[in-house]
Amino acid sequence: MSMRVLVTGAKGQLGTDLMNELERQGLEGIGVDIEEMDITDAESCRRVISREKPDAVIHCAAYTAVDAAEDNVELCSRINGQGTRNVAQVCQEQGVRLMYISTDYVFDGLGTRFWEPDDHRDPLNVYGETKYQGELAVEELLDAYFIVRIAWVFGIGGKNFIKTMLRLGRQNGAVNVVDDQVGSPTYTYDLARLLVDMIQTDRYGRYHATNEGLCSWYEFACEIFRQAGMNQVKVTPVSSQEFAAKAKRPFNSRMSKEKLSANGFVRLPDWKDALERYLKELEKSGQMP
Repeated sequence: MSMRVLVTGAKGQLGTDLMNELERQGLEGIGVDIEEMDITDAESCRRVISREKPDAVIHCAAYTAVDAAEDNVELCSRINGQGTRNVAQVCQEQGVRLMYISTDYVFDGLGTRFWEPDDHRDPLNVYGETKYQGELAVEELLDAYFIVRIAWVFGIGGKNFIKTMLRLGRQNGAVNVVDDQVGSPTYTYDLARLLVDMIQTDRYGRYHATNEGLCSWYEFACEIFRQAGMNQVKVTPVSSQEFAAKAKRPFNSRMSKEKLSANGFVRLPDWKDALERYLKELEKSGQMP
């Protein structure tokens, strides 16, 4: 099926990989970033989407600076909440299918059970609250939609935990990493394949998509240094209380992906496998910190 797919936030980590994956699958990708389409401006959204006439929109553009969001509530809400509403409104008017990329932060992050896609949402920080506002806008305006929640994301473009660890490990020879937050890392290269597969179907609904397997941030860091051959770096586990951050982080980011399997989608490979491929990609692209 030949499709035109408009990707917002096309220059971000996920957006970059989505554009590549669309091309790989022989679909037409239209990438827009703030210069081409300001999602906080309803008119801008209407103008661009009307002009490009996509069959689908994958909406990745977001305010993602979690700690800074605590001080920039209005801006964060304007982008993640109102911005998503603007995009959803135009998709509704023009009969365009919409996929909204959301986050594990819409949950309160407590307990140890796996979050199901249709669980009660109760965000614990400003970023999570505004992404929740985005989800509500999509659900309110559209009868059929995809909401895909992702977590612990890493890719070639932009900043991420892996690049930070490698940089700090080289600079300081030691890092402190929290060991009481558990989740699954997500490689945008793997995620992009799933999302492009998904957008070509009408198996709508809320989904969770991360690489398989669980770890704490501490275990993630240890594996990064092990695979990067940096065994001399000392990694010290600390609690979230010791590692003060402005925004509260979820302790439990275990996300159930059973719904992917139930709908015939191929789940993502194990996160350790993804990490290995990512480190090679960093090396190849000359981005190894």
